[in-house]
Amino acid sequence: MDFLLDPNVAYLFLMAGVLLTLLAIVTPGTGMLEVGAFFCLALAGYAVYNLSFNLWALIVMAVSIVPFLYSVRKPKRELWLGLSLLGLVVGSVFLFSRENGLPAVNLFVALTVAALIVAFLWIAVGKSIRAMLERPAHDLGALIGQEGEARTQVGAEGSVQINGELWSARSSRPISAGRHVRVVNREGFILVVEEVMHQN
Repeated sequence: MDFLLDPNVAYLFLMAGVLLTLLAIVTPGTGMLEVGAFFCLALAGYAVYNLSFNLWALIVMAVSIVPFLYSVRKPKRELWLGLSLLGLVVGSVFLFSRENGLPAVNLFVALTVAALIVAFLWIAVGKSIRAMLERPAHDLGALIGQEGEARTQVGAEGSVQINGELWSARSSRPISAGRHVRVVNREGFILVVEEVMHQN
């Protein structure tokens, strides 16, 4: 484990752990990101425990999680995400220090890794947030009120065409094929329809 006591290696594990943690916050589910984050942060924690570090830099990194969470949930996402990434970069670069207070991490390594992570998070988190906020392309609730045509006779079961798509449907009253229908409800992927009576 002595290789972890190299500040550059510790920095890489730390940044990998932070990156995986932030991605796990935005896209939870599989558990793989969480496991990877835990593994990387545990190795980085070992290095922090054994190396000289700046407490203020560690606090800045920890506090940078707050604006990140705001960037996922609140308006002005770009501002909050930018503040979070700034805190992350500054805190991580100055976390490991020499006796003179200067960063122990190679500045080229630190700035390159920080730039890559910031660029990746800016793009990935931005796209993830936009995807979460967009109305699903197949929002079944949006079908209610839409009109179409019965493709088969519709009763306890049948098929209707709504917006160019064929759907399973049912109706409380029999509807002949070719009749104009309106969606009044849905039960899972089955549309409940009624016949639209045209007035002359």
